[in-house]
Amino acid sequence: MIKQLVPSDVCLKCQGCCRFKDADSVWSPCLLDEEILDLIDKEGIPAAALSINRRLQLVPNSKGEDFLCPFLNIEENKCKIYSTRPLECQLYPFLITLRDKKVLLTVDLNCPYVKEKLNTPEFKAYLGYLTDYFNSPTQLELLKDNPQIIQAYDDVLDVVELQSPDAPK
Repeated sequence: MIKQLVPSDVCLKCQGCCRFKDADSVWSPCLLDEEILDLIDKEGIPAAALSINRRLQLVPNSKGEDFLCPFLNIEENKCKIYSTRPLECQLYPFLITLRDKKVLLTVDLNCPYVKEKLNTPEFKAYLGYLTDYFNSPTQLELLKDNPQIIQAYDDVLDVVELQSPDAPK
């Protein structure tokens, strides 16, 4: 489990995460291979709830305005699988982004908490933590085995270049 920057009480008030404009949004969580097996085995979700590109299939909001993560309890604004949520969900508002053949740690400034904390010592310390975490041999191997979670996100702030999972160690 990745240490969190955004306090959960702040996160629960926001209502920005887990909601998407399009059914096939690039922002929909992309899953690691082992997360797919866990969701099918432990959470009992049907394989049809996952797209061919290893993303969660979003569901239409009952209001018909947008799409939701299938694990979002909209009434309580809580994740039904919070303690076992996918790596990309744990990482958000940070993202692993591929740009110009470089693997970058980026941040989505649509998160109001991060936008407010951007130039603080707390943010810089957390960025150091994430950089060390994803540059560790274990995480580099995980990224190498799961290249699908390295996406080409737009409209994010590039914060640090990570080691390439394919680089010699």
